[in-house]
Amino acid sequence: MSDQPIPPVPGANGGANVATGPVVLNLQFTKDLSFEVPGAPQIFLTLREAPQIDIALDVQARRLQEGQETFEISLNIRADAKAAGQTAFIAELVYCGIFTLNGVPPEMMEPILLVECPRLLFPFARNILADVTRDGGFPPVLLAPIDFVQLWQQRRGQPMGAPVANA
Repeated sequence: MSDQPIPPVPGANGGANVATGPVVLNLQFTKDLSFEVPGAPQIFLTLREAPQIDIALDVQARRLQEGQETFEISLNIRADAKAAGQTAFIAELVYCGIFTLNGVPPEMMEPILLVECPRLLFPFARNILADVTRDGGFPPVLLAPIDFVQLWQQRRGQPMGAPVANA
């Protein structure tokens, strides 16, 4: 064994992230996860076809403290599966990241918060949803890649007054 000190791990010093750059992902976490099989155990005995799955996805951004450039970005995903006219399962996931934006011009804040930040979180949320549905006794739900630019542009097309982000 050596007496050399172990170098610090970025982000491990009490939550402070030592990385620099315009967008810093400080941490990511599962805020809420729910998996329900309302018809269990009968659904497993009668399921003869792959369930039809409806996916709903939403992105929210919220400033954590006034006057600071730290935001919580939430990916809200809901998967409703139906087979033979009954609910097979319902999966809901809220996956979040805490991001700090350094020196980002005001006109770039919204696209970064609602496009780039969720793009970084998505692969992790996708894996959680696949694991929970597989562990629940169903084929894993594998979400296709999401075009967050298109999602953001669709939200921008909403009538004035509709919330785009809580920034």
